[in-house]
Amino acid sequence: MAKDEMTKQFKLVGTRVLRPDGLDKVTGRARYGADFAMPGMLFGAVVRSPHAHAKIVRIDASKALALDGVKAVVTRDDFPKGLSGDAWDLQENSMAGDVALYDGHAVAAVAATSALVAKDAARLVEVTYEVLPHVTDVDAAMQPDAPAIRPGAANHTVPDGMPPNVVKYVEFGRGDVAAGFAAADLVRERTYRTEATHQGYIEPQACVGQLGSDGKGEMWVTTQGQWFVRKMCADVLGLEVAQLRVTPSEIGG
Repeated sequence: MAKDEMTKQFKLVGTRVLRPDGLDKVTGRARYGADFAMPGMLFGAVVRSPHAHAKIVRIDASKALALDGVKAVVTRDDFPKGLSGDAWDLQENSMAGDVALYDGHAVAAVAATSALVAKDAARLVEVTYEVLPHVTDVDAAMQPDAPAIRPGAANHTVPDGMPPNVVKYVEFGRGDVAAGFAAADLVRERTYRTEATHQGYIEPQACVGQLGSDGKGEMWVTTQGQWFVRKMCADVLGLEVAQLRVTPSEIGG
């Protein structure tokens, strides 16, 4: 009997499985994150830093707030204070504090009655920057004399004496690696470089949320990990996890 001859009938393997979400997707009934809406919903637009590393000297939102339809302009000052650990990391990445840490780092966000008004208002937010020393190469950033982006951010995994921008250190090994190299007939060493990759889904990333008068919120998010999203959002907002409910929207593309 050939090794590849199937000797067992499987319930799913080797069959034409009917996708439970297939019909809704091909007929347009599926609701993705950007399809959710509710009465009185506000729309957001983000103001981002054009610099790789810069001190935020001043944010003037007066022109944006004067625009008809603008309800709020949010900066880091509006976030909960005193966070630490992972919650602080998340907050720092969500919205820049005193310093923008990368090109595209959010420095403010606008809430308005329409997406167009929000985008127009975001362009009216005036941010004064003081550009700081920076490097845009990973190898250069890991040198001892590289500008430190987040001093003190290194966690417990980083050995003493590592460059300041190394914030996490992971080493993989199995068995006696040194002995293995010593006994090898041939050792080849190479440095491999690759571009960032992405799955390239068609659906746009989106989030719709509401907060009730009882302090509890509900969110509809384009995600496969609603429990992780719930914890992250609760941490950043300074809420208890039980105060948030997260529902994943249709995913795919």
